Amino acid sequence: MLNKKRISKNRLLLLGTFIFLIVLSIPTFFWIKSANHDLAERRKSQMSPVIMIPGSSATTERFNELVNLLNKDTLKKHSLLKIQVKKDGTLKYSGKINRNDNEPFIVVGFENNHDGYANIKKQAGWFDEAFAQLSQQYKFNNFKAFGHSNGGLIWTYWLEKYYADYSDEIKIKKLMTLGTPYNFNESNVDHKTEMLNDFIKNRKKIPKNLDVYSVSGGENYESDGLVPESSVAAGKYIFQNQVKHYTTMTVTGSDAQHSSLPQNKQVVQLIKQYLLENNNGNNVPGNNQRPQDKHKKKKIIND
Repeated sequence: MLNKKRISKNRLLLLGTFIFLIVLSIPTFFWIKSANHDLAERRKSQMSPVIMIPGSSATTERFNELVNLLNKDTLKKHSLLKIQVKKDGTLKYSGKINRNDNEPFIVVGFENNHDGYANIKKQAGWFDEAFAQLSQQYKFNNFKAFGHSNGGLIWTYWLEKYYADYSDEIKIKKLMTLGTPYNFNESNVDHKTEMLNDFIKNRKKIPKNLDVYSVSGGENYESDGLVPESSVAAGKYIFQNQVKHYTTMTVTGSDAQHSSLPQNKQVVQLIKQYLLENNNGNNVPGNNQRPQDKHKKKKIIND
């Protein structure tokens, strides 16, 4: 009689354990199913957005004129989505991505848009909050990056600290920085700032298959009126011999001053030529050709 009771208890225990495991496995099953569905959606996605980060003191409205100029002579317009990241990490959206737009512009700005290395680190973290939500919502598998001034520093810090979390599923194809002070206001490259030293130390975390274009303004022979040319050129210590292609270019003439660079008509042409997909007016990614040489020499472009 005692043995029968023990056997009955053991059976009940086994049955309870079995039911418990089944209950546990149900959410796991649906999580795996959902994850596989998201991955399949991402793999077949045709979207390749251009994500833009403005410099310090600038807002999400910074690139309005640039986007208008880029859309001026195209058959199919690029839509524009703007996101402001609040100090608490919440996101404020304006604009939208139009249906069937495979190459939209997405501008990410910050409520705290102040200068300084400590703040750039914070902004990179806030940008990561936006990027995580964007990648989940739109499920793109590749993108291009553009940063003006300190926006290029935020991109660089984000690539070194955060991009590895996405690199298995999302590829950054190209990065264009415009008037980016990799050594801040220091004109002597022998006097490397803490930020530049950190960038150099962590450069191996930057993806090797990346095309990088660094554009500087030449208001005079030494700077764009604000950022020393040598500070922009210091980007070579970060990217050269690390990425697939590293190209430097200088625009001169009218609108070559630091704050005017995003509206410079030569910069607009450079973005069309090197950052956007070239396909005779249709913004469908994947048809453009790129230079094959490892590191291109500096181009001087007169406006």
